Formats: sequence, structure tokens, C-alpha cells
Amino acid sequence: MKEFLNQTYFGNTIEAYLIALGILIGSIILIKIFKSIVLHRLKKWAEKTETTLDDFLIKGIEKSIVPLLYFGAFYAAITSLRLNVETRKIVEIFSLALLTFFIVRFISSTIMFTLTYFIKKQDRGEEKARQLRGMTVLINIFVWVIGIVFIMDNLGFNISAIVAGLGIGGIAIALAAQAILGDLFSYFVIFFDRPFEIGDFITVQDKVGTVEYTGIKTTRVRALSGEQLVFSNTDLTNSRIHNFKKMQERRVVFKLRVIYQTPTAQLEQIPKIVREIIEKHNDVRFDRGHFASYGDFSLNFEFVYFIIGSDYVKYMDTQQSINLEVYREFESRKIEFAYPTQTLFVNKETISAN
Repeated sequence: MKEFLNQTYFGNTIEAYLIALGILIGSIILIKIFKSIVLHRLKKWAEKTETTLDDFLIKGIEKSIVPLLYFGAFYAAITSLRLNVETRKIVEIFSLALLTFFIVRFISSTIMFTLTYFIKKQDRGEEKARQLRGMTVLINIFVWVIGIVFIMDNLGFNISAIVAGLGIGGIAIALAAQAILGDLFSYFVIFFDRPFEIGDFITVQDKVGTVEYTGIKTTRVRALSGEQLVFSNTDLTNSRIHNFKKMQERRVVFKLRVIYQTPTAQLEQIPKIVREIIEKHNDVRFDRGHFASYGDFSLNFEFVYFIIGSDYVKYMDTQQSINLEVYREFESRKIEFAYPTQTLFVNKETISAN
């Protein structure tokens, strides 16, 4: 038996191979026990908690740590054997690449989880979290580039020369893609400064609509007529944007014109009448009402009030109700509205002389 175990193949005895196999099988059994007992109990405990942090950590252990444990078992078994220089080098390179892969993936997931977690705690967090799609791509590229540079540095490459080359290449790419980079930086401005968000009703020059999506290069707005408007992010950050969703209250100015034949007593009553009508409505704050000016064919009154909130339909319903009540009140008091007229005065003496 001893002679059998001492037989050598590829520089290792059968006994050494059996020890390596025992290390591998024993490690796998321990990992299975860890998964079925410890990790399973942690999952049950995480399901009872309200926070999502523990769920993320357990998922991270399952996706990153457990595969590393399996590879660790293989690495411990293979390194227990006598390996030639080439084979050991291959194992080390593979180990470094695999370790870097799982670490980079865990870091990327942690960054995205942290951003999503804090954004979802804000108002309309679910809508804001959808804007992270473009950010996810950029973060992943950045983290993976650092991971690749780390691998190359450990493999003995001259990182300084590579970084210098990338710097020169980056300048050339930046000059060739100024518009794209401009939209990219504008995306960061929109994301962090938040001049508007998904669901906001905005006006850009003569275009109006509701924001549906903000990407790395473009922002898409659903117009009132139904079509989708696509703006470059740079156009939006360089434009004056009217964001009606952030409106706290809406200022309304309207004028009434009555005929010159209206008695003075009625003229004095008009501001009071209109004020009482306006103040009867909910979520409306009266500001002022005055006999403002003498027109060419009318006596002009101007009224100002505020509607609390930004709902356009609510504004139109309130304005319609006020207009109807004013019309009804003026009709009952025999106050006539003015409309464009001309009065022609005829001199009888001049007609007789002709």
C-alpha cells in the first residue's frame, strides 16, 4: 500500500493527490454546511426585518463570498501539490483575475445600493431611482477600469506608461466627442441639481410636456398633443425651463370692462362684489381689486388672486366658477359689460346749412 501511495506522477505522489482531494472535498462540505445552516438562518432573519441592508449583505455573501470560498477550496487543494513554475504562474493569474472580478462586482453593487437606498428615501424616490440607469453604466465602467488596472499592475505591466497613453488617447477622444461629453456633464447637472424630475410638467421655449426619462445624452418629454419630444441634456441646461410641478401657488390676473353709462354707486360696489365671489372658493387667496383705468370704450377693473397648488385643471375650474358667478351677479344688478363700440355725434346745424 505504501508503495502505491509513493508512486509519483507529474512530480507528485498519489498520497499528495489524495491529500489535495481530501482538502477539496472537506472544504466543499464545510461550505455546504455554511450555506445550508448559517446562510439559511440569516435569510430567515432578514425576511423578518424592515430594512433592506441585511438583504443586500446576505445577497452579496451568496453571490460573491460563497463563490470565493469554493475557489479558495480549489486553491488550497492545488497549492498543496508541487507545481512547476508555468503551472503555478497560471494558477496565480487565474486566482488574481477571479478575486478581482468578485471584489469589483461587490464594490459596484455596494455603490449602486447606497445611491439607490438614499434616493428612495426622498420624495418620489421610485421615480428618481429610475434615473440611475445612466449612472449605473458610468459607475460600472469606472470601477471595472480600476479593477483592470489593478490586475495589470500585479501582472508586471508598466502602469505609468499605460496611464500616460490613456491620457493622450483620452484627450483625443474628448476633442472628437465634445457634444457627447457636454451632454454627459449636463446629465450630472440634472441628476444632482434637479431642475426637474420625472413626472414634472415643464416648458422649454415653445415646447411643453411631462418629463418621462432622463438618460446620459437625452431627456424625453411627453408633449400635450401626445408625441414624444427628445431634448439633448445640454439644450435643457442651457435653456430657461419653467417647472410648473414646483409651483406653490398660481397667480391669476383678470380684467372686467363695464360701460361708461354705469352709475357711480355701482362702480364703487364692483370691487367688493368680485372680492366676495373670489373669497368664497376654497384654496384661493384674494390679493387685490381696483378700478384700474379709463379705456377707449370701457371702464376697466383689474383683479388679482392666488390659487394654492399647481394643478392646472383646478385653476381652470376655479376661474370658470368665478366667471359664471360674476356674470350672474352683474346680470342681477343690471351692470353691463362693455364691448368695442363707437359713438357718432351729428351736428344738426351743419346738416341744415348744407
